Amino acid sequence: MNATTICLVMGLSLGFAAAFGGLGAFAIVLIFGGLGLLIGRWLDGEVDLSGLLRSAQDRSGR
Repeated sequence: MNATTICLVMGLSLGFAAAFGGLGAFAIVLIFGGLGLLIGRWLDGEVDLSGLLRSAQDRSGR
């Protein structure tokens, strides 16, 4: 298993734990799953956050 899979499973598990008994369970699980997937992809090197941050800094500096 790679970091993407591990982090996605961890995010979904945390989402289920946070959503237990709540009405917004689907939304909470979706958010935690998405965050877990994003972190896993970043750890695998498939998402370049430095480019995103650089472009945001360039826009704010204008």
